[in-house]
Amino acid sequence: MSMFEGAMEEWIAEQTFNESNPRRREMLTKGLGHGTVEFLRKIWYPVIGNFNHLYAEWEVRDLNNRYRYLDLAYMPGGAKGCIEIHGYASHARDVEAWRFKDLCMKQAMLSLDRWLFLPVAYLSIVEDPSLCKQLVLSFVGVFVSQPVSTSMHWTEAETIRFARRLLRPFTTTELSFHLQYSEKHTRRILQRLADQGVLVNVEEKKRYRTWQLRDGNAAVQSSKTLSIAELR
Repeated sequence: MSMFEGAMEEWIAEQTFNESNPRRREMLTKGLGHGTVEFLRKIWYPVIGNFNHLYAEWEVRDLNNRYRYLDLAYMPGGAKGCIEIHGYASHARDVEAWRFKDLCMKQAMLSLDRWLFLPVAYLSIVEDPSLCKQLVLSFVGVFVSQPVSTSMHWTEAETIRFARRLLRPFTTTELSFHLQYSEKHTRRILQRLADQGVLVNVEEKKRYRTWQLRDGNAAVQSSKTLSIAELR
């Protein structure tokens, strides 16, 4: 059994055991959909490394007082994040008109109840895993401050957080403005992180370089989550 399979089995067993709602317990007992499992296997677990604050088949009521089930609910500290995995056949090509209308209504009503949605197409999991990983890091970054190495200077730690929040490569000028440092000093920070293998230069041959986190680097984890104030 792989590390992922062991962690997921323990996660589902714990949720099932602790669930007093018979409807959700039954859904958990039946098992998660293929798309959800592949998302957790290929995207979530490699970049986050755990299932903390994540709940499968989470039951909510919409504004019409109807029961709704979310593929994955992410709720650190009472926050409300929802990840929905959309298969091509069931959500795009063959979906019936009433089902499509209901799906749109579900998202609209839950959005009004202040849920933040992250819809992920199954084809993106298969064909664009790197982009999906970046989406997940940005999604999680909306709710929590992710851990970085305690040995880093605060400017390096904040650069990593800045890179996680963006869904695209960034320039030295953008980071310089964010840190309120000169571009010369900012370039030194970027180069140090590149030398450590944390950042990669995306367009080296162009006049204006752009940077992003190295693929597969959920970035320098430690057991303690530090705020910017602590790092200063």
